[in-house]
Amino acid sequence: MVTMAGILLPVALPLPAADFQYREALPGYHYQFPRDHFEHEDFRTEWWYYTGNVQDQQGKRFGFELVFFRQGAKPGTGNPSKWAVENLYLAHAAVTDPAGKKFLFDERLNRKGPGIAGASAVDARVWNGNWQVKWEGEKQTLDALGSGYNFHLDLTPLKAFVIHGEDGISRKAEGKGRASHYVSFPRLSAAGTIRIAGQTHTVTGTAWMDHEWFSEPLSADQAGWDWFSIQLDNKTELMLFRLRRKDGTIDPNASGTFIDAGGKTRHLSRADFTLEPGATWGKYPIEWRVRVPSLGIDITARAVLANQAIAAKNAGPKYWEGAVDYSGSHKGVGYIEMTGYEGAVRLK
Repeated sequence: MVTMAGILLPVALPLPAADFQYREALPGYHYQFPRDHFEHEDFRTEWWYYTGNVQDQQGKRFGFELVFFRQGAKPGTGNPSKWAVENLYLAHAAVTDPAGKKFLFDERLNRKGPGIAGASAVDARVWNGNWQVKWEGEKQTLDALGSGYNFHLDLTPLKAFVIHGEDGISRKAEGKGRASHYVSFPRLSAAGTIRIAGQTHTVTGTAWMDHEWFSEPLSADQAGWDWFSIQLDNKTELMLFRLRRKDGTIDPNASGTFIDAGGKTRHLSRADFTLEPGATWGKYPIEWRVRVPSLGIDITARAVLANQAIAAKNAGPKYWEGAVDYSGSHKGVGYIEMTGYEGAVRLK
């Protein structure tokens, strides 16, 4: 079995060739763009996350998510078949409709095969079946067709992408290689259509894009994480995450990034912020108090819909990823991801 982002995949993979070693995410990585926006098959695990908050011309609110995962298998068998499993590709798509009290979710699991799924710098796209993100320069176009919904969205960066962490890595645990290379577009304009319940909505709003690649990010004593994207009305952004240990304590490798209105970044250590859970839906906190004292930020995140839990048919455990509003010292929108509440995350 293999796992991606806390999702256990019931697929038996061939063992890697004895002499093959995945690269580790190590300090001093030399980023190269636009190449690094695409696949890194010399690392075990990789994902591209798109989340956003949009509204139609009547002011009706929607959240959307489109996520592509790549998990390396590297069988080393020399099998020339196009169906040989060197990577598995998983994808999740979801739409949140707060007014209609609906959360619609679908998943895809494929091998590359003859072009069924993949990620390609040459083709400037990432895809799984007829779900895809297509790049044109730094503009990114999303397409997904799900059960009872579909969306087509053009995303245009309003700020330059940022690199999280320090010295080229976002550390997740103590030990060599327990980190990721982590790049985000923290504010993209989103425009397009969302069709749900037989009605097409022309929508606009903002989106966030995360891209991480790594091989060994977590340690055995860690259960999961809480991750926050925050787009404030004053044109600043925050990415924050904390990692929970199995004994209930918080790992010291929590960190984040503040992006000011001009796009300048500031790394935040665990000591720079607090994340305090509040009201819950089942096991998941759906309200959080977020404080960054040095920035004068004291805000509360509230889910726009309580049930935004991802329940993949291919595997478990579940995780929660959903649209939220922020209020308090500042106002804004964003997404929260919570993993490990219904079984510890395993990423290999």
